[in-house]
Amino acid sequence: MAKTLILTGWKYSDYAVAAALALRHFRTADILGMSRRRLPEYLEEVSGYTEIAILGVSLTGDAERLGKALARLKKDKVKVTWISALDFPVWMEDNVRSSLESYISPSGNIAVAVAEYYRQDYNELAAYGDVSQAVGKAYMELMEAAEYYYRNYRDEQAYPRVIRHISAKDAESKWTDGERRMLEHFRHYGHRELLGNSAAIQKLREDVNRIAVHDHARVLILGESGTGKETVAIQIHFKSPRKDEPFIPFNCSSVTPNLLESRFLGYEKGAFTGATETKQGIFEQANGGTLFLDEIGELPLEAQGLLLRVLEEGRFHRLGVNAREVEVDVRVIAATNRDLAEMVRDGKFRLDLYHRLCIVQLRVPPLREHKEDILRLAQTYRERNGWGGQPSAEQLEALQAYDFPGNVRELHNLLERASVLDIDDYGELIRQHKELNAALLPQDKVEIPDNLEEATRCHVKHVCEKYSHNITKAAEALGVSRNTVRKYLE
Repeated sequence: MAKTLILTGWKYSDYAVAAALALRHFRTADILGMSRRRLPEYLEEVSGYTEIAILGVSLTGDAERLGKALARLKKDKVKVTWISALDFPVWMEDNVRSSLESYISPSGNIAVAVAEYYRQDYNELAAYGDVSQAVGKAYMELMEAAEYYYRNYRDEQAYPRVIRHISAKDAESKWTDGERRMLEHFRHYGHRELLGNSAAIQKLREDVNRIAVHDHARVLILGESGTGKETVAIQIHFKSPRKDEPFIPFNCSSVTPNLLESRFLGYEKGAFTGATETKQGIFEQANGGTLFLDEIGELPLEAQGLLLRVLEEGRFHRLGVNAREVEVDVRVIAATNRDLAEMVRDGKFRLDLYHRLCIVQLRVPPLREHKEDILRLAQTYRERNGWGGQPSAEQLEALQAYDFPGNVRELHNLLERASVLDIDDYGELIRQHKELNAALLPQDKVEIPDNLEEATRCHVKHVCEKYSHNITKAAEALGVSRNTVRKYLE
């Protein structure tokens, strides 16, 4: 372990360049990405260093804990230096100020501040923080990938490795194969995160982390359309021991029933008209990894039997004469917005398959149940796609007043529409959005029948659709029994 520790911020390239400049001064140092919220807690526990440089990380976290942590480090003769382009918070306690050495630059740029303090040439590394230049753009994406790996997989070393590359002025050719894989993974899945800090999303993340390590346990993910069920499946896969093996998604409603067997099992050349070459099925493609079966409730009964057989035996034959037996080791994750238990009772889904798939069950909450996450979601979508930054208070109020029946997918689409049409008034945007959706509904879904019995039947059907045909939830919402709901659906 090095004797010096560099703590730097996330998100902006200036933080990485600042740390790279500090590393040029120290030559050998440990590096860690740090947030203001985590800083007091981290400084309470850190040990083994003679010097700690805090670069641009705000001191506005828990003031009491921060003061005690800094006092302990000072007593242990650890030199703590805080370098910033912003002044101390006006309310900062004297014990915090006196426990560290500080340098505040009027430049407004943390990288410039570090260069000034450690007498380094800022221009040597300035291009690495400038996204208008090719090298800055490339390194910015690598930094974003490293941050993504920390947020999702708790890889604390990815970001420091990027900083070391910048400090050494490494060309992209010096990036390791592991860093290239990380970047490729980020390009494919960087937009598939479980965003939010609500209790519901935190619990979901905790459940995903617990489930992921049990890489043979099948998972059934339940949730309304647009809630992010595939994102949950991706998170489970890439947090599991199977993370380096294939993740194969398959939508069970995307293929006609007569083609499902060939998609599941694959086929040999000449197996049927049009089979001009041997082709693997989805189970074989996913061998060693994860097969994600989306919309499993749409799978026809005859195909359910085929799926059950493969799950039970772990082997099958491709279609075709003299096809060899294929043995596979695949984790299956299934997802649906349907009430599978109800489908089992109605004879539309096999009970034995249901039990095979439902070793572990996860529910992804609809957006209306965690509206406090809309700010984080909206800001992330806007920044990631170049649609702006944090929404205004008025925009956020309008978003939170809407229930989003299409969930996070609908929120994303709404924000994209606002950007394309250059609409800042989100209240007006949502009003137009509702009108458009109402116009797309069949007329019989809009008009309310005069007859009370028919009006009740219409309302019950509407509530069932709202709860993705989950009879239990619809009955609870209506305040009636399940049998009453079934009566009006007949």
